[in-house]
Amino acid sequence: MTPIALLRRVGQALLVLVLAYTGAYILLAALPGDAVMARYGSPELGLSEAQLAEIRATYGADRPPLVRYLESIGAFLRGDLGYSAQSGAKVSDLLAEALPSSLALASIALVGAVFLAVVIAFTASYGRGAWLRRVFRNLPPLFVSLPVFWVGIVLIQVFSFKLGLIPVIGASEAQSLVLPALTLMVPIAAPIAQVFLRSIDEVREQPFVAVTQARGASTSWLLWRGVAPNALLPVLTMAGLLFGELVGGAIVTESVFGRTGIGHLTAQAVANRDTPVLLAVVVIATVVFVTINLVVDLLYPLLDPRLRQRTGGSRRDASVAPTAPISQEAAA
Repeated sequence: MTPIALLRRVGQALLVLVLAYTGAYILLAALPGDAVMARYGSPELGLSEAQLAEIRATYGADRPPLVRYLESIGAFLRGDLGYSAQSGAKVSDLLAEALPSSLALASIALVGAVFLAVVIAFTASYGRGAWLRRVFRNLPPLFVSLPVFWVGIVLIQVFSFKLGLIPVIGASEAQSLVLPALTLMVPIAAPIAQVFLRSIDEVREQPFVAVTQARGASTSWLLWRGVAPNALLPVLTMAGLLFGELVGGAIVTESVFGRTGIGHLTAQAVANRDTPVLLAVVVIATVVFVTINLVVDLLYPLLDPRLRQRTGGSRRDASVAPTAPISQEAAA
């Protein structure tokens, strides 16, 4: 990727960040009520209208939405994420406490999902017996249809209560990651496997595959040196997109297993209409999303030699066109 292309991608990432923050702010501002009223407006507290107005002025909730938006943008640029309207704690402290747990869970789940997807795709394409290939081709649709909370409950029932391998209470940090990671692996592996399968099918129809087979290449050599590298680019894109979703979207999984992470923090913020926390979560999730996609773009030329010679190549072109020159050179 040339410096100009890199600057263009960074500019696009910043634009996505601004649009995501603005969209979240508008949607939250359009909802009736606010976090201050959700916390202090209960009749049980017995606060008067004057007291509520004073509290709203303290949090700045009485200022016009446009003014609050500009002030929040300026605060974010200075690194000030504000204070939680529900707990009064600094939002940056809440994120610093929740983010490492979510990153660890997302990373382990993604690595496991990629491994599971590769096993499914390879077995569905090169497995011994038509029945075995047919079974593995039907696994991704099955995995997609399984509710995440149901998978988590079943895993707890089997591994914790039936087998007693992972304790429900008093588990170590490593043990507490196993079941949530397995729960996330199942739905994540499904789209990766589907994309990989489709890409393998497209690459296998390319002329260079037939030429390589005619020259006496074994099935394993053709798979690892010819088909897999050419079919990898769409999988890399899908894995990058899913990792960005994992960091900010594992709400159900963290709720089922009682983990304190970004998903759990988001669920609490939504229930309490905690706008500062929600906006910070949107920013963090968007930053992770655009960063991962930028890294994926930078890795493309390393996997596809043609992109090293191309200044204007797009990801979509690379994802649909197999990199036949790799395998032709290898076959020669």
